[in-house]
Amino acid sequence: MDGLTAKVFRTYNASITLQQQLKELTSSEENLPAKILSYNRANRAVAILCNHQRAPPKTFEKSMQNLQTKIDAKKDQLSDAKRELKSSKADAKVRRDEKSKKAVESKKKAVQRIEEQLMKLEVQATDREENKQIALGTSKLNYLDPRISVAWCKKWRIPVEKIYNKTQREKFAWAIDMAENDFEF
Repeated sequence: MDGLTAKVFRTYNASITLQQQLKELTSSEENLPAKILSYNRANRAVAILCNHQRAPPKTFEKSMQNLQTKIDAKKDQLSDAKRELKSSKADAKVRRDEKSKKAVESKKKAVQRIEEQLMKLEVQATDREENKQIALGTSKLNYLDPRISVAWCKKWRIPVEKIYNKTQREKFAWAIDMAENDFEF
């Protein structure tokens, strides 16, 4: 067939691989950061397929240390919040008034919020470590059909802004406008 180039085959292989990986890796039980990690893992599989490698950034170790420091601080904050929750529960048992019940509820919410923040930081650390030698941007911009990513975002109710930055959203505005959540490549 005339007009078929290596890029056509790379684009097809990359797009079909992304679609299959997204189906395998994304679960409805996951929260937003975990779903984005699934997307990045699917994109990583494509980048590996297309051999999009890069040297680890010079500042990689330092940024990972900073992230680990944040994770450790968040763990300390979580243990403090759990301790406060435990003491509030004990106080509420003794007092049995509305004010102490509200205090317990607010402490529970604080613990839950800190746990979510900790999980988000841990997902970020995992993602950075897995991406240190792989260039995800090349495949995302040049080889993947953007309608697959947009449809995935719509299906799982993920803001497109989490996948594409402003410039990329402008470039792929046609895909954002036309792709439905059931789009198949």
